Amino acid sequence: MRRAWATLLLALLLGGLVFGFAGTTETDNDPTSSLPASAESTRVAELQKQLPSGRTNPALVVVAKGGQVLTDADLVTVTGLGRPILSDDRKAAIVTVPLPATGDANATSDAVAELRAKVKDGLPAGVTAQVTGGAGFGADLSNSFSGANTKLLIVTVVVVTILLLVTYRSPILWIVPLFVVGFADQLAAKVIALLSQHTDLAINGSTAGIVTVLVFGAGTDYALLLISRYREELHRYENRFEAMGKALRGAGPAIAASAGTVILALLTLLLASLKSNTALGISAAAGVAIAAVFALAVLPAALVICGRKLFWPFIPRVGESGPEDGKGFWARVGHGVVRRPVVVTAASMAVLGLLALGGLGTKVGLSQTEQFRVEAESVQGLETLSRYFPAGAAGPAVILTEPARAEQVLATVSGTAGVAQARVAEQTATQVSISAVLTAAPDTAEAFDTIRALRAELDGEALVGGTVATALDTRDAARHDLAVIVPVILAVVFLVLVVLLRALVAPVLLMITVVLSFAASLGAGSWLFRNVLDYPALDNSVPLFSFLFLVALGVDYNIFLVTRAKEEAATRGTKDGMVHALAVTGAVITSAGILLAAVFAVLGVLPVVTLTQIGIIVGIGVLLDTLLVRTVLVPALATLTGDRFWWPGRPQAAAGSTGTPPDRPRTDWDEVDRAADKDVTLRQ
Repeated sequence: MRRAWATLLLALLLGGLVFGFAGTTETDNDPTSSLPASAESTRVAELQKQLPSGRTNPALVVVAKGGQVLTDADLVTVTGLGRPILSDDRKAAIVTVPLPATGDANATSDAVAELRAKVKDGLPAGVTAQVTGGAGFGADLSNSFSGANTKLLIVTVVVVTILLLVTYRSPILWIVPLFVVGFADQLAAKVIALLSQHTDLAINGSTAGIVTVLVFGAGTDYALLLISRYREELHRYENRFEAMGKALRGAGPAIAASAGTVILALLTLLLASLKSNTALGISAAAGVAIAAVFALAVLPAALVICGRKLFWPFIPRVGESGPEDGKGFWARVGHGVVRRPVVVTAASMAVLGLLALGGLGTKVGLSQTEQFRVEAESVQGLETLSRYFPAGAAGPAVILTEPARAEQVLATVSGTAGVAQARVAEQTATQVSISAVLTAAPDTAEAFDTIRALRAELDGEALVGGTVATALDTRDAARHDLAVIVPVILAVVFLVLVVLLRALVAPVLLMITVVLSFAASLGAGSWLFRNVLDYPALDNSVPLFSFLFLVALGVDYNIFLVTRAKEEAATRGTKDGMVHALAVTGAVITSAGILLAAVFAVLGVLPVVTLTQIGIIVGIGVLLDTLLVRTVLVPALATLTGDRFWWPGRPQAAAGSTGTPPDRPRTDWDEVDRAADKDVTLRQ
């Protein structure tokens, strides 16, 4: 008992120290800060610091009067900000206001908010002034997270509370895991704050939301598995400390392996060329590590201190029937699967393949105007600008060259298809800055084609940067990261499974099922986005993050099931061991999967399309892993392969057993089903 209290006090003390020294998270929404230094747009951004204006993040003030001609009086409130550029029909005007590109999201938001208040003060009747451009979009993106993470946390807690109540059917048991996981989440948030303050990690506004979902999802899953095994052991041992020791020895390795798999998979993002991906990987890995430590150390201490009465009204008693009897619904599912493994495997593959077809024709890449699920002034301003000016005026390309080449470069830029107009913007003794307005809207395929054409035409005589070039380089970097990191994730997870199971066949089959599950969830999600939610494409980061979370988290349920199956196979054989493992773990793993899917779906409360897409795809994938892959496909594959499932190893008898399992008579599954039905009837 003293050790349990000491563990709780130590956790509170260490947590208190972190809370005391950590401040708020410093976010960085500067797009170029996430790109590698070798990217052309990053090099342009660095060279711009040498120009008289320094490095700026321009805000565009778009003035219009509902299609009417603007008068000088209509422009009086914006004239002091800069020289207005009028459209040919004088129905709109643009004023460029350079703001410092500090990378501080809060500073940008404050500057844009001040500018918006200033331009709207004293506007004549019928005149609108909307702030857009790079600074406007950055501020709106940052503001979309203002209070959103708090809302996300509240909704997550409510969802987890409801699901824990349904799972445990106890008015008090849910409080302990929720408190432990909630404390772990807040500690993880403070660790992220420290990382943002003392490292150069490019942590953006979405990082905290994703880490909250991971910590609550993974932490609650670990808690469900441990509490289930603890309750199982309480049916065998009167001493709750002994029961917890057995539970930790039984479930601890699976939880540790699961957490280790997720952490290693997240750390593969260290190979990413996008610094924002690297920052997310480190932050999320730290969060999952904290969740695992709390699940394996703090939660057991809290449970044994509270005693058996914590499970009221279903208090486990020694000798009573429990889930370890291997009867009930999940036992019947297992019996049905092992009787017809070929049919079950074929049907499961067909379902996953059909869902995967939904991904055909999916496009990747959202423009600035497609990032928000709510109305944003920057989007409205760009729409107004596009009606009266070339759409690319909101994000002109920036071309830097030497003074001796300026005229030649300007002529080349002006003559490039897709460029509406070009002019010399600034000049020093060493470099010249040329501003080129594109005919296409920012971040569209046409705009990207123009940037590529400019780079090809200039052929090293000048560097092409600006907001559109930055978006193009970001997309290319995201695709590079997807191609590099996906194979590494697969290799890492495969090696973890090989070490854990000491087998080769089982890891290969499990990896195949996880990849099929990802393809099916991506296809189902893509179909939903196109035909129901009307999203034109997936965001650049969605395929990588969805794959990462699904493979790392989806394999968890296979780890929970297969490690228990291997334990049981030592005395029951592979087929009976898998059925028994499914019967024992079926309820808790299903509860964990539904909870994790619901928690990821909560990302939809954030007003950013990217996180909504990740939440939906991962939620679908987790449900597929829980209700189809782990429930029927993996047991069917294990039945088809038999003892070869564990090749080249073999299940080892538990400590204290006689070693080689005795010969067993063939199981009469019909008789087992009748016994299960009788047991269910008696319980009712």
